[in-house]
Amino acid sequence: MTDEPSEFVFDAHSEALIPAIIAKYPAGKQASAVLPLLDLAQRQMKRQTDSAWVPRVAMDVIAARLSMPPIRVYEVATFYFMFNMKKIGKHHLQLCTTTPCWLRGSDDVVAACRKHTGIKGWGETSEDGMFTMTEVECVGACVNAPILQVDDDFYEDMDAEKVEMLLAALRRGEKPPVGSMAGRQTSAPEGGPTTLTGIEG
Repeated sequence: MTDEPSEFVFDAHSEALIPAIIAKYPAGKQASAVLPLLDLAQRQMKRQTDSAWVPRVAMDVIAARLSMPPIRVYEVATFYFMFNMKKIGKHHLQLCTTTPCWLRGSDDVVAACRKHTGIKGWGETSEDGMFTMTEVECVGACVNAPILQVDDDFYEDMDAEKVEMLLAALRRGEKPPVGSMAGRQTSAPEGGPTTLTGIEG
């Protein structure tokens, strides 16, 4: 699923954002805008192709825009895990398997994702092109582990049954509410807050 395009041009939506992004950096330091421009390119590819990734030709366009060698853009894009160097599925399933998520059942979440997508290994895309699965390091939401990040959204307190429901909804074109899938209020204990529940007179 590489499908490297022959050309890339920032669309009108992206072009409208670029001047303000570059203006955040001092004169002569515009190369510092490489991260937000890579993100902009990846989001544009998502809008245009339904796959969030950064083709090489987009990196070349960014290099020219920022007056920097293309290899410097390649180095940044391949260093940061948030940029996809090849075409991915419509939904990017990013599964945290580090200690807090693992202790709370991330193995079951991974197994359920594999079962309901048909994906065998990390970095693979389902045959229908709907899902790509990636193993990620801590996403910083340990209190509500295990976490399944779908694209930019966090689904928390996951288990096998909730994975099945979430993936089925995504296949139907629905977007379930983000946050705790167990109904907890932000990071409060399951069952609701137990402190500071009222104001004493």
